This record gives sequence, C-alpha cells and structure tokens, in this order.
Amino acid sequence: MHWLFLLLAVAAMALAFLTTSMAVLAGCLIAALVLFVAWVFGLYQARVAGSDRDATQMIDPAELRRLRELAEARKQERDAAGGAS
Repeated sequence: MHWLFLLLAVAAMALAFLTTSMAVLAGCLIAALVLFVAWVFGLYQARVAGSDRDATQMIDPAELRRLRELAEARKQERDAAGGAS
C-alpha cells in the first residue's frame, strides 16, 4: 500500500512540471511532498512490522533455565574429560 503513495507523489510531481498554472503547481508540489512523507512513514512501518518476533517461538524461563543447566553440565563433562587426558 505504501508504494502507492510513492507512485502518486511521482504523478503529482509530473503534473507540477507540466502545468502552467501557479495554483496547480503549488498544490501539486505540496501534494507530492505529503505523499512522499506518507510513503517514507509507510516504508518505515512495514520494516518495523517485518522485524517483529513471533511470540510463539519465544522460550519460557523454565525451558531457558533447563537449557542453561544442560549446557553447564556438558561443559563440566568436557572439562572433566579434558583434564583426565
């Protein structure tokens, strides 16, 4: 949807270049500026929404604690096996 704002801004700018009326020129330039700013905000919103995490894939604290304990146990086993050599 935000790409439509950019297309309309370019069309307003083209109309501003082709017109001979000062009032139409001013209106088209203002419209082009507003549409361009709307496009930038839409692009920013789409990027922020696209980088949002999926809440179903987050690890709960109990699972995180279990994984840490498992990693610590593996590290201790590796250190004990390395020290015995």
